[in-house]
Amino acid sequence: MANLALLGGNKVRNKEFAPQQDFGEEEKCLVMEVIDSKVLSGFLASPGEKFMGGEKVRTLEDLFKQYYRVKHALAVNSATAGLHAAVAAINLNPGDEIIVTPYTMCASATAVVMHNAIPVFADIDEHTFNIDPKAIKECITPQTRAIIAVHLFGCPAPMDEIMRIAREHNLKVIEDAAQAPASTYKGRHIGTIGDMGVFSFNQNKTISTGEGGIVITNDDELAKRVSLVRNHGEVVVEQYPVQTIAGIIGYNYRMTELEAAVGIAQFKKLDKLTSHRIRLAEYLTKQLQQFRPVITTPLVEGHSKHVYFVYPMKFNAAQAGISRNKFAEAVRAEGLPLSAGYVRPIYWEPMYQQLLAYGDSGFPFRGPHMNKDIFYPKGLAPVCERMHMEELLTTPICRYPLTQEDIDDFVAGIRKVLNNKKEVLAEK
Repeated sequence: MANLALLGGNKVRNKEFAPQQDFGEEEKCLVMEVIDSKVLSGFLASPGEKFMGGEKVRTLEDLFKQYYRVKHALAVNSATAGLHAAVAAINLNPGDEIIVTPYTMCASATAVVMHNAIPVFADIDEHTFNIDPKAIKECITPQTRAIIAVHLFGCPAPMDEIMRIAREHNLKVIEDAAQAPASTYKGRHIGTIGDMGVFSFNQNKTISTGEGGIVITNDDELAKRVSLVRNHGEVVVEQYPVQTIAGIIGYNYRMTELEAAVGIAQFKKLDKLTSHRIRLAEYLTKQLQQFRPVITTPLVEGHSKHVYFVYPMKFNAAQAGISRNKFAEAVRAEGLPLSAGYVRPIYWEPMYQQLLAYGDSGFPFRGPHMNKDIFYPKGLAPVCERMHMEELLTTPICRYPLTQEDIDDFVAGIRKVLNNKKEVLAEK
């Protein structure tokens, strides 16, 4: 009889993992305050105090300002909305370019297209999976206006190099910190190093409001423009100078009081939830050393705090004697969470392969505003493609409220598959 569950053997783990989110009485009490107030959203799209939202929204924003020591925090109804608002705030023209990693959730690049600009994909570093500063330099053109620095998996991007490049070329830097709340780089909070930082509160994030996000900045003008994009700003622009309102089309990116109420309670748990992830990740890293050189654990530089939205590792198929995809499939069959790769490279998506975003016009990739042809060929970012297709493994096993016993099951599943790989190889 086979040992591996993939081939009919018994699983390492049969019970379900605990649900992720830590929702309790604190969230319930604050939500009921909103229900009792009869005001579920405090925003109005007209001049005055309510243009900036309701009491709970402003309380959540104040918590972020205090924690991150920034002048401005603007809550939005998703991090995608926050990214788009940040892109819109830097006053782009159609055809302007923003450099972004090809390996992240698609919204990091879609936000660029949403404002009629062109995403330019710079390859990643094979050790951190973040954007590579050397690749950024190769992507800069006269049309480049900004860099979106994604802190993938909760690992800080190399902000010193990114900011140095940005200053040299007069570029804005937007930090996509959706996966990196409470992460730090050389003692500074991620999200506060660039011109703006964007965080996510969706269902799968460390703290959650179901859907939601927030934009932080120390720049008064950028904050003003983000607030206009968030809340139908075209109806209140008479009071602003032309440089503020240029390019502003307002949207409804407003957070409700219900979401903000949950966010207030959740935010107070951020450090606890982050410490839990780090503690489990460090334990997992120690346990995985027994599988070197088949498995390489994440690179965590001494000056950075990795917060492990997911736990990434690299798989050496030549050393293992089994393909990465089959290995991941076999571990999953044991009742354990393991994915081969993460998301596919963004430029593989049909929008970029076919250059179709707005109808069949080719805009913004094609048109009289463009002075060159835009293409996104396969092979554009070879390191990214190799990580995705051959080496990267990811698992959410370090999230709250999972335990070291859950990690032990995960490690036992890896050990079982590697010890019985001949069963997979012999499978017809």
